[in-house]
Amino acid sequence: MALERLDDPDYPTFGMGQAAELLEVAPAFLRSLDAAGLLRPARSAGGHRRYSRNQLDRVAALREMAEHGHTLAGAAEILDLRADLAAERARHAHTTAERDQARHERDIARHERDQPRVVRGPTTRPTPPAAFHTERDDRQQR
Repeated sequence: MALERLDDPDYPTFGMGQAAELLEVAPAFLRSLDAAGLLRPARSAGGHRRYSRNQLDRVAALREMAEHGHTLAGAAEILDLRADLAAERARHAHTTAERDQARHERDIARHERDQPRVVRGPTTRPTPPAAFHTERDDRQQR
């Protein structure tokens, strides 16, 4: 359904005028980001720029960093590196979880493999019953 797309933060919902108004920037600022390759908005069938919520968040972060003295290109690089780091952390967490699960399964398998040895116990030689006396034993007792 079309309304489900509105929940998608990557769906290009906002036109340039709406985006500029929400961000309190001039439309020219948004065009300059597109021209510099720092933001790639989607295009409507008529060629108009369309922005997603994630893109608006990126523009807000770029603007804030620029206000703190970063160049737009430098700010974009910082945001890209942060995104890369977040992705690597997520990948690391996933592979760590897989490793831990594999270790757990290995430990269970080892326990199940070794369980019969514990139940059986150590093998010992049976002692002969007391009725098995020989004549020699009788002579030694005298």
